[in-house]
Amino acid sequence: MRAATGARVALALLAGAGAGTSAARAQQPEAPLDGPRRTFQDSLLERLTGDWAMSGRVRGRPAEYTFHAEWVLNHQFLELTMRDVAQPPVYQATVYMGYDNTSDRYVTHWLDMFGGRFSETLGYGQRAESAIRLVFEYPDGPFHTTFTWDPKTRTWSVLMEDRGAGGVWQEFASYTLRRANPPESARSRP
Repeated sequence: MRAATGARVALALLAGAGAGTSAARAQQPEAPLDGPRRTFQDSLLERLTGDWAMSGRVRGRPAEYTFHAEWVLNHQFLELTMRDVAQPPVYQATVYMGYDNTSDRYVTHWLDMFGGRFSETLGYGQRAESAIRLVFEYPDGPFHTTFTWDPKTRTWSVLMEDRGAGGVWQEFASYTLRRANPPESARSRP
C-alpha cells in the first residue's frame, strides 16, 4: 500500500511540475513584432543593395546620379544614397527604408538638400509583386514614389509622381537603375 501511495505522490509531483512548466511557457511574452531582435528581411529590397548608375529625367530634363544601397542600423533599414554626378551636385539624398511589422507597411525617411521642412514627412508604402509604392503627404501636396524590379533586364525603375494643377497626377521624375559594376557572372549571361 505504501508503494502505491508513494507512486501516486510521485505522479502528482511530476504532473505538477509539468503544469508549472506549461504555465511558465504560457506566461512568456511572444516575441515583439518590431524591435532590435526582429531584423528587416526583404527579398525584393535585397536586390537593390550595391552600386547603381541612375539615369532618367526630372521634370523633362536629363538627370544622372550615383546610387548606393546597403543595410544599416542592425538590418532595420535599407539606406539609399543618391548623388548627382554634377560637381557640385545639384541634388543629393539619403533615404532610409524600413518596415513596420505592426502596421504591415514600409516606412521611408527621405532626407535631401531641401532641408528639414520636407524631411518631416514619412512615406508609407505597400509591396505589390515586384514593386513598392510609397506615398508621401508633403505640406504642398501628396507625392508617390514607386520602385519596380524588372527580373528580365535585372534593372530597377523609379517613378515619382505629384499632383499638378487640377489634381491630375503627373510624372515628376523617372529613372532606370543599372548595376554600376555588375559581377562577372552577370556580365557573361546571355
